[in-house]
Formats: sequence, C-alpha cells, structure tokens
Amino acid sequence: MACRLAPVERVEAGAVLLNTQQKEARRCLKCPQPSCKPHCPLLTDIPKLTTLVEDGEFEKAGEILFLNNPLSAVTSIVCPHDQNCYGHCKQSIMGEGIKFYEIEREISNKYLDTYLPAIPPPNGHKIAVIGAGPGGITMSILLALKGYGITLFEAQDKIGGILQYGIPDFRLPKGVLEKYHNILERLGVMFRFNTYIGSTVTVGDMLMDGYSAVFIAVGTPRPNKFGLFGETLGNVHYAVDYLKSPGAFKLGKQIAIVGAGNVAMDVARTMLRQSPECEVTIINNLREEDMSASKYESELAKAEGIKFIHERQPLRLTSDGVVCCGILYSEGKYSEDISTNEKIAADTIIIAIGQGPQAAALIGTKITQTKSGLYEADENGRTNHGGVFAAGDVVSGPKSVSEAVSFTKRAAAAIDEYCRKIAEKEARF
Repeated sequence: MACRLAPVERVEAGAVLLNTQQKEARRCLKCPQPSCKPHCPLLTDIPKLTTLVEDGEFEKAGEILFLNNPLSAVTSIVCPHDQNCYGHCKQSIMGEGIKFYEIEREISNKYLDTYLPAIPPPNGHKIAVIGAGPGGITMSILLALKGYGITLFEAQDKIGGILQYGIPDFRLPKGVLEKYHNILERLGVMFRFNTYIGSTVTVGDMLMDGYSAVFIAVGTPRPNKFGLFGETLGNVHYAVDYLKSPGAFKLGKQIAIVGAGNVAMDVARTMLRQSPECEVTIINNLREEDMSASKYESELAKAEGIKFIHERQPLRLTSDGVVCCGILYSEGKYSEDISTNEKIAADTIIIAIGQGPQAAALIGTKITQTKSGLYEADENGRTNHGGVFAAGDVVSGPKSVSEAVSFTKRAAAAIDEYCRKIAEKEARF
C-alpha cells in the first residue's frame, strides 16, 4: 500500500511547490523593457517565462529554460542573483524583487526529471571535450543534440568540475549533477574519467585520432600561491584542495581563512558543519564594503557565526597563527601600515585568494597564454590552433557559472560552423 501511495504524495507535494511559484510569477510586472533580462548573462526572457508559469505551462517553461541554458537547474542555485536578475528587478522599487531564481530552480529540476532528448542521427563528426565542469557539460549537450559524437575527458571520477568538487553540498545538492550525467548518457556521450590531459593523452593525440575539433574547458583548478613565509607548513592548506574532500582534513579549534571571496565563505561554512565547535575567522585585506564575496554569501556566513577581521594584510604564516599588519585607506587607495603588527591565532590556516589554470592541457598545441596563465581565445572560443577551442574560466578567469555557459554557447556555435565548413570542403572533392 505504501508503494502505491508514494507517487501520489510526490505529485501533491510537487503541485504545492508549483503553485507557490505561480504565486511568485504573478508578482512579476511583465515589464515591456525589463531590466532583469539584460542583466542575465544568458539573457533569460524572464517576463515570458513568468507568464508561462502563471498560466500553468510548466513543461513549456522548462523547455525554454533548458534550450537557452542547459544548466538552468544549476545556475538557479549558484549564480549571484543579487547582481543579476533579482538585483535589477523593477518590482524592488516598490517592495521585494521577484525571486525568479526560485521559479527557475523548481521548473528546471522537474523538467530534467522527465526530459528524454530526441537523439539526432550522427552527422559524422567527433568532438573531444576536455573538462566535465559547467562548460564541458554544456558543450557536450549542445553538440550531441546536433548529432556530434562526443567524448568527454575528465581528470576526476565524476562530472561537475567545480560544481562537484568546489561547491558544498549544502549549497548545491549533488543529485542535480546525476541528472545531467543521465542526460549525457542518453545522448550517447562517451566518458573518459580519471584522465588527465597533458600527461599520457594530449590534444595532439586527439586531433590525430580523427576528432574534428577539441574543446578545452578545464577551468581554473590551481590555487593561487600567496608567496609568504610559512606557506608549506603542515597546518596551511589551500581552499580549493579543502573543498574537494573536507573530511580528509583534521581541523584545529581555531581556523583562519586568508581571503574574503565566495570561495572563502564556502570554506568557512563547510568547516562549521564539519566541526561545529571550531572558531572560524576570515581575514580580509580590504574594507568590509569592498570584500569580493557577494553580500548575500557574506551575510549568510555572519549569521552562522563566522568572524571577520577587515583591513589586515598577512605577512607571515606560522604554526600557531597569521602575522598581519594593518591596512590604511585614503582617497580610494590601500597601503600597508608597517607600524602595526599582530598575530591572529589559528591552529589551521586556509588560503583562499583565487585560482588559476593548469598549463598541461596545452601540451601538443600552439595555444598561447596570457601573463596570468589564461588561454588566449577570441569571444567565440577560437584559439590560434586550428580546430582547438576554449571557453569558460580558463579563458576569462573565474566567473559565474551562467557566464561560463554563455561563453560556451558561443563556442558551440563556432565549433558547429567550423565543422560545417570542413564538411563543405570534403563535399567538393
């Protein structure tokens, strides 16, 4: 009897959630010239979608969201909404802005649950996609839907990249990534897990093996080095390494996180969940209002008991803390106050000052790098090596997931055009 009732209960629960989103959709002003859409990196047509939701056309709304942004189920959770749609909603002039991201999350997840892609006939072209993060997943879906044979290479054992190994479960439930894995399988994507490109396998090998094009979306997994004395001590770790497997780290009672971006907030909040009795302090070398973390993320961290120390510049890392000097601010400029010196006590120190790209994937290519190590490519992902494209953080530097998807969409169109030209040339001979 319980087995028979379970599906009905799920439907009823889903109906309540959808009804809640319909109520939120009705609050949308359906502006003729909306400010939400142009502030979305993917130009999501929010007025049109809220109208569909209001009218109960959830399937249609889900389809539009997916075709415009295959990762809408993810971006609706992790994107900086206060800087994008929500932060530019005209409804906020009179009250609270429309929480479109909540509507998008509910509709997108339900769409993925029932989505059965139509499998197109093979078009004769194989594409190698390096990196199964946001860019790699997006590219694989977009091109597989056009009949391309996709092989997805990933250095880890699961898809997701930063979504899997860099964003905590409490922010992004990993079940959504399983849904994307299933979709990729249905589309015939071949997976090469635990394959680090640049060691045994290179881009040159792929081109020799008959891939019409190679797409690189390896992100920026390498932690930036501070270059301070004490950085190799046993109690010092990098944020991106910690977030991959928090359980592998033994934390002390006092933890100092150097850096105040969104990654630092993720680390701090994860540590409190891992070790509730610990005291976590974030060291920020800027004024509070200039922190790189979004206000939303920093407020959540404060609410959970994370401490902040602003305008301190780390000078040295030790086995029992971080030695800092003060920071002076005047007329828009920062400078170190070398007359001050203090030690912020810490058993464990985490460095969270950003990430950069790995160069290994460039082996076997002519692709050049910028001074900061990013791969050089145009706005459509074309590199200076014929048939090799790159997009996402590895080209632009760390950006939001929605920005990575937007960039990847342009690169997908460029790859499709490139392969069509190859087919036209072959047809002439």
